[in-house]
Amino acid sequence: MVAKLKAGLLSLRDLFATAWWIVLIAGIGFAVAYQFVEPAPPKKIVITTGSEAGAYYYYAGRYAAILAKNGIELEVRASAGSLENLDRLKKDEAQVGFVQGGVVDPRGEADEADDSGLQSLGSAFYEPVWVFYRADRRMDRLTDLKGKRIAIGQEGSGVRQLAQQLLTANEIEPGDHLVPLSGLKAAEELQQRRIDAAFIIAAEKAPVVQVLLRSPGIQVMNFSQADAYLRRFPFLTKLVMPHGVADLVRDFPPHDVTLLAPTANLVVRDDLHPALQSLLLQAMSEVHGKIGFFQKAGEFPAYKDALFPQSPEAARYHKSGSPFLQRYLPFWLAVLIDRLIVLLVPVVALLIPLLKVAPAIYTWRVRSKVFRCYGELKFLEDDLKHHFDPARLGEYRDRLDTLEEQASQLRVPLGFTDLVYTLREHVNLVRSTLVKLEQAA
Repeated sequence: MVAKLKAGLLSLRDLFATAWWIVLIAGIGFAVAYQFVEPAPPKKIVITTGSEAGAYYYYAGRYAAILAKNGIELEVRASAGSLENLDRLKKDEAQVGFVQGGVVDPRGEADEADDSGLQSLGSAFYEPVWVFYRADRRMDRLTDLKGKRIAIGQEGSGVRQLAQQLLTANEIEPGDHLVPLSGLKAAEELQQRRIDAAFIIAAEKAPVVQVLLRSPGIQVMNFSQADAYLRRFPFLTKLVMPHGVADLVRDFPPHDVTLLAPTANLVVRDDLHPALQSLLLQAMSEVHGKIGFFQKAGEFPAYKDALFPQSPEAARYHKSGSPFLQRYLPFWLAVLIDRLIVLLVPVVALLIPLLKVAPAIYTWRVRSKVFRCYGELKFLEDDLKHHFDPARLGEYRDRLDTLEEQASQLRVPLGFTDLVYTLREHVNLVRSTLVKLEQAA
């Protein structure tokens, strides 16, 4: 039993002596591969939206519910609008934010956008520009508003910046006649005749839009120069509100109304974990992918506004959909397997050739013990054949006894014991040769 245990320990020693360099190389490969493995995604991220009564805040709440099912907390923070959202993203006070198309001027701020460290996951929905006005005649051009009091939104909001762009293009310069009001407050001022017009950017179902569409004496501007605006402002899209779609009974609007619309874009910091970007894109598809008042089924999310470079993860998603593992596995498990694949594939690729060589090296190490004895035996046999000296009989016997003892003490795996027995037979063969030479002398 003790002998078997010793033999086993010696075999293990041979195995370790053979495998240590394989373990070393695999360890180096593992360390190198680890440098390319993304860390685990954080459990909490922050999204910056708009006012708590706006669409951005509402949709962010829906995203938060979807991410919560996958173990990710999405903290929703209200803001003054797109400009404040951009400021928060650049300061890393939030990792995700809604940004209205057009707030970054592609002609004047393209380089700044590229260097900002921000990327776009794509557009989520259209944001129609409603210009409501009170007048005795129909207006279909912004120049008709010259000299009138106009609500253009709060400081820091996307609606204010877009309104100023459109008004400036129509030679209506900033001044006291441009009032910093937005939403329901602007609607109330328009109803009370304290202002003459209001820029509203909101979905057709938003309360402020529904209120103003049904307010007596208030009309919505039809952009007769819509195609011209699209050439001047490429981030805009032309939308048509069909005749009678708002109220079939009252036949409102009494004619087709052409609107302009930027897109609402989901912007992220470029260091946001790719798995979280993918999860946000899945939430966008679930929330915005259905047919809508102005959109077709499956139209969103899509990269429609190049205000920021498209995220590589978003480009893959728009082309191929969700990552394969996330389609069939829970989010945390898909992320874990994905990280392990990145880590283990190069290590396994390195180990396959090494493990093919290892058995040959192991066999050589075991056989080399026997071959060392064979070297001694061969040297002794040649000495006997060519330089036999009867005076050295005692030396010859001692050398043979030593070789036999070494052979009997060799500890090799069971698969190699035949080599040991063969060695001992060959030692006895040389011994018989010595006996013949002694008798002949």
